[in-house]
Amino acid sequence: MLRLLAFLILATALMVLDHRGGWLRAVRVQAEAAVQPLWWLAGLPSRTGASLRENAVSRAQLASDNARLREALLLTQARNARLQTAATENARLRGLLDSAERGRLDVQLASVIDIDLDPTRQRLLLDAGSGNGVQVGQVVIDAGGLMGQVIATTASTASVLLLTDPDHAVPVMVARSGVRLMVYGTGRSDRLQLVDVPLSADVREGDELLSSGLGSRFPPGFAVGRIQRLRTDDSRAFLEADVLPAAKLDRGRDVLLLRGYKPVQSFSAPAPAAAVPVQAPATGKEMMR
Repeated sequence: MLRLLAFLILATALMVLDHRGGWLRAVRVQAEAAVQPLWWLAGLPSRTGASLRENAVSRAQLASDNARLREALLLTQARNARLQTAATENARLRGLLDSAERGRLDVQLASVIDIDLDPTRQRLLLDAGSGNGVQVGQVVIDAGGLMGQVIATTASTASVLLLTDPDHAVPVMVARSGVRLMVYGTGRSDRLQLVDVPLSADVREGDELLSSGLGSRFPPGFAVGRIQRLRTDDSRAFLEADVLPAAKLDRGRDVLLLRGYKPVQSFSAPAPAAAVPVQAPATGKEMMR
């Protein structure tokens, strides 16, 4: 008991002396400096855990932000692609209508709803039929030139035989020289063909071919194609040539149906899937007269 009382008296005296004279301040500073590493080590697990938690939260937040930004980017790209497609279609449609306006043509706009570009069949299906005034034999064009003719109709659709159909032929003339020729379909949407051209004919590569109007099936003056490669045939007695179609037969969503032109002959309406029987010319190919 006396020892405890002595310690209390000594402690009280030291506190009073330290308060008044600052005797133990230097000792406390040195002691704090000595135990500082121990405090740092003691707080290390807590700090490490907090850092890991913050890193995990930051990583999850970054992953969420990246996912959201990727989704926004994809959505923006999809919208831009749709706008670009709409702008392209609008430009093509303006080209169609401008070509009709320049030629002062009476036309009807129709959209393509199906296409058959099989090598043995070259057809389009349009969203306008007899209920919209479309008739069998009506000529179909685009901004580039002649595409084909309506061969069958229903109340709401029309089937179009393209120039490139292997059973199709159209009378043409060379725009430069006026030479009359016959262009045949090849079953390829990017190629027509000239055959049995006399060696003496005034025909050159690059010549533009226009519909001649012979046979009264197609009106005269519409672009049909351009001669790409002229060569002699296997018999060496005639010339033949590849022709690039003027119309974009394998692309575009809209076409123009020419009104006000009445062919002399009329098609007998076939079944939508059937080919049109026509009289074969001397070359052995069927021609739409």
